[in-house]
Amino acid sequence: MIVDNVPINFLLMNMLSATGTVFKIFFLTIIMSIPLGFVVALARGSRFKIITVPTRIYQLVFRGTPLMLQLYFFMYAPYYILDFTFNRFTACIIAFVVNYAAYFGEIFRGGIASIPKGQYEAAKVLGFSKFQTFMRIILPQVVKHVMPAVGNEFMTLVKDTSLAQVISVIEIFNVASNATSRYFSTVPLIVAGIFYLVMNTVVELAFKWAEKKLDYYRS
Repeated sequence: MIVDNVPINFLLMNMLSATGTVFKIFFLTIIMSIPLGFVVALARGSRFKIITVPTRIYQLVFRGTPLMLQLYFFMYAPYYILDFTFNRFTACIIAFVVNYAAYFGEIFRGGIASIPKGQYEAAKVLGFSKFQTFMRIILPQVVKHVMPAVGNEFMTLVKDTSLAQVISVIEIFNVASNATSRYFSTVPLIVAGIFYLVMNTVVELAFKWAEKKLDYYRS
């Protein structure tokens, strides 16, 4: 089928292939950045400035500069600094992970701070250790509180995968841009937009389902 000189079947096959890269970026980023985000959140809550100050600087740098710039940095800076180069996909994942961990760290820090101090004191009276208090009482409530913000970051991540094209990682937007130039048509961009919309619709539905499952944690 041809629409506006664009062979749609061929375009869809290329985009479906590129979707695999989008999924890899998405899931690898989530798997690594969420645990790192918890570490960042706990480091921000430390009593020791030797831990909190570098953590604040890290968050300021990676939340205060464009992800596109960070992609360029991890792709090209190691060569000039260490005479070493990451492959394009590895540089992409590193940039996404450290960027999103900085954001998740702030989200989790806010979730932990939202829990009343009285709950820690009550757990101590009941004989819970600090680890038991956090895992059994605090963490489930934190997850409930941060779910909307985390869901928003997940949806942003789906869209941000399009930035991987700046270091020539072949994903959906890269395929759409090349097809637009080749066929002088905006149809590939519209199709790419539909792909992103479908993926984010799935993310939104998944988080609505998760929020309902956690609805018994009310504060």
